[in-house]
Amino acid sequence: MVLTFSARLLVPQAAMPHDSAGNGEMTNVSMEFFTPEANAFTGATLSPAQAKQTALGRLRALIEVGDIQAAGRLPPERVLAEQIGVSRRAVRHALDMLEAEGRITRQQGRGTLICDARAGTLDLSTQLAKLTNPVDTLEARMAIEPALARLSALRGTQADFDKLFEAAEASRDAKDPISYEKADAAFHRRIAIAARNPLLVTIFEAVLHVASDRSWRHGRETAHCINNQARYAAAHRKIAAAICERNPKLAEETMRAHLGTVQQQLIEHAFPRAETA
Repeated sequence: MVLTFSARLLVPQAAMPHDSAGNGEMTNVSMEFFTPEANAFTGATLSPAQAKQTALGRLRALIEVGDIQAAGRLPPERVLAEQIGVSRRAVRHALDMLEAEGRITRQQGRGTLICDARAGTLDLSTQLAKLTNPVDTLEARMAIEPALARLSALRGTQADFDKLFEAAEASRDAKDPISYEKADAAFHRRIAIAARNPLLVTIFEAVLHVASDRSWRHGRETAHCINNQARYAAAHRKIAAAICERNPKLAEETMRAHLGTVQQQLIEHAFPRAETA
């Protein structure tokens, strides 16, 4: 069975693409998305965990819909919850995940905006990955991320801080190198989001995409091996604490120290010292 959800979304003309008439009037944007076997997933039968996964999956599909991309924003949580058939708490959890991935941003007074900073940087970063190496990439991160940590301490909200600590704990609890890598990226992306600077977020996403190049995986797993995971996760908690204390100087310093440690691990892997007799 296929269930169709539909709704009409009013958005300002200014939110439409530049070739649209920007006369400040409101316009209707229709949206539909399809859920396979939806009769097996109703709000009355889903467990909380299932509801969160269902909401996340359907929202991922929804933000790819042409009309929604054109409008540049998602409907309110209440509308999404009604459409999907889950609680608003499940929708909020899904939106948290999408925000951590850089797919959306939520702004007071403007709603939930589709702001996939990665989309415009993939081609460029794919080419850059062919021209650089993990050590160069760490240098770039050290030039960007301490500043992001500083701005996060100045601009972050309590909600940002709560999510940041959750991400730090996830990096500590990761069970294998691949899981750690995802948790580590989510933690650093949380800081970038809290900095509230779209240009820096875009640059951060480009650098992170370069760092995710598959040909570098062995080097990354060596740098993030299980012996270092506890050390790096502890550094994440220190960074999060400095940001949450709204101490921009300490946040910047702890981020720089953390990335310096990771950089040293990569250098030792790339240029091992010759054994002495």
